[in-house]
Amino acid sequence: MGSPYERQSGPQSLADVLERVLDKGIVIAGDIQVNLLDIELLTIKIRLLVASVDKAEEMGINWWKSDPMLSGDHEKLEKENKELRERLDALEARHG
Repeated sequence: MGSPYERQSGPQSLADVLERVLDKGIVIAGDIQVNLLDIELLTIKIRLLVASVDKAEEMGINWWKSDPMLSGDHEKLEKENKELRERLDALEARHG
């Protein structure tokens, strides 16, 4: 039995690498800062998490469950928005 630090022989396929990344998760972080004469004009913080849905949920990340555009509720919200605008227009017409 070899050391855990020894390199395994044979190429790993892209699917194997992707499976490992999704199973464990990977975070890529970086900051971009724009300065002019030692005055900070712009700071952009970039954080990228690549993980499976199961792994993300384990970490407490599940924003897609409440996002109406991803959960299928956007049509309901669009209809409700249209109805409210029509009611508002009617009220404004009566009292305008």
